[in-house]
Amino acid sequence: MQARTLTRRRFLLAAGATATAAGGSALLLSRQGGSAVAVGPTSPRVAAVEQRRRGRSAPVTEVALEAAPLLTGLGGAHGRTWAYGQAVPGAEIRLRAGSVLRATVKNGLPEPTTVHWHGIALRNDMDGVPGLTQPEIEPGATFDYEFTVPDAGTYFFHPHVGAQLDRGLYAPLVVEDPDEPGAYDQEVVLVLDDWLDGEDPERILSDLLAGGMGGMDMGSGSEMDHSGMDMGGDSDPGSGGLGMDVGDVEYRSYLVNGRPPSDPFTVEARRGERLRLRIVNAASDRPFRFAVGGHRFTVTHTDGFPVEPLDGDALLIGMGERYDVVVTVESDGVVPVVAVPEGAASGALALIRAGSGAAPPVNVSPAELDGKVLTAADLRAAEAVSLPSRAPDRDLLLRLDGTMQDYRWTINGRPFEPARLEEEGLQLREGERVRLRFENRSAMFHPMHLHGHTFQVLGTSDPGPRKDTVIVRPGETIEADFEADNPGLWALHCHNIYHAEAGMMTVLSYVS
Repeated sequence: MQARTLTRRRFLLAAGATATAAGGSALLLSRQGGSAVAVGPTSPRVAAVEQRRRGRSAPVTEVALEAAPLLTGLGGAHGRTWAYGQAVPGAEIRLRAGSVLRATVKNGLPEPTTVHWHGIALRNDMDGVPGLTQPEIEPGATFDYEFTVPDAGTYFFHPHVGAQLDRGLYAPLVVEDPDEPGAYDQEVVLVLDDWLDGEDPERILSDLLAGGMGGMDMGSGSEMDHSGMDMGGDSDPGSGGLGMDVGDVEYRSYLVNGRPPSDPFTVEARRGERLRLRIVNAASDRPFRFAVGGHRFTVTHTDGFPVEPLDGDALLIGMGERYDVVVTVESDGVVPVVAVPEGAASGALALIRAGSGAAPPVNVSPAELDGKVLTAADLRAAEAVSLPSRAPDRDLLLRLDGTMQDYRWTINGRPFEPARLEEEGLQLREGERVRLRFENRSAMFHPMHLHGHTFQVLGTSDPGPRKDTVIVRPGETIEADFEADNPGLWALHCHNIYHAEAGMMTVLSYVS
């Protein structure tokens, strides 16, 4: 088994970034014609930007979190996992935009951990990437996170150490907009997950790294039923087109809010009510096709930011993505809410109970799953959050490649290693407009996630949506622009955590 100290997220930049974290802008990065100084997490610029975004009378929300082992009984089977606050998912954190979150995290696990606040444009030294932005939280120790939460939206938090996310360590984070009209009657957070049911994700990762194709999910039944899946190369972006290989790990179940289909999470509602569903894909390996049986819905937000409202039957959600939708309950009975892993016959199930009646079968497959399937490519940013049009000051190419044969996933030709920060040259300067060009040369899709920023996806629906995580399909090229307004050292990686651990990760380094 691969030693814990060798996992890339844990060992991230251990050879050089520890000195950077301790000494601010101390790391020298090579560049053509000389060297540049990295703006590290303890740089005065990081503190200055945090001070600028924090209001004088910003309210403070204080929470206490403990990551600890948990004995679960999902579906009648008992297994050991890890969780925040003895629950999967952990308790929701909710606060208003512009507030300060002060979270004291205690590590009750048998190994080090951190917390990454996924999607939040927060100060760099609170981002939770060990060796890059902070030291690990050792077993029995605590760490105090404190940062301003600038943007309203649907977010979540999870560790950034090894494959800990796949144990059940995640929880939703909802940032409310005090000026939002709230044209709905009830709000529901739905957290989706692929569930190992007590299996050790580090052993799975070790098997994948050692055996390549031998560790791939080759399960039977629904896991190999590709009848409803759209294959790579499909020219219709609304159909999925994720390719034949949509997952590397065999999962025992799929969850909504920690509940399996045999014991579904249930929402009580009345006919005619408008529900706002905040959907988080906290899965480690699987994208989901989401639908509400017998209903259409309207997509209003993605990754926290509003879009021009768009109606659809189903929605493709990659790992790390979040979508908000509004649905009007049009039934007096029991409505299935399904999240089916792309390529499978059945998956996660929740219920909207708007009257009497029997619950649908656990493998219910609403017709909406084969209807109009929306993706990020269909969405346009709301005018209020669209970036002003301007040419980029800097272009950064990210070639995504790798195979199941040797389980080696790369950005720009090689897997991430601590020395890459000095060699790769993915540098930028504060105040620049930066264009990311993702070129996927592999046969698998990759949900690419940028820390500390949101980018605007460019494409046929310009202005595309503002996002921090975007699916890049096999053979596809996606361009996205962002403003370099949050100095520090920022991870950029595939949010299939097994791909990230196998090398599909890099760092964007602000320099001076």
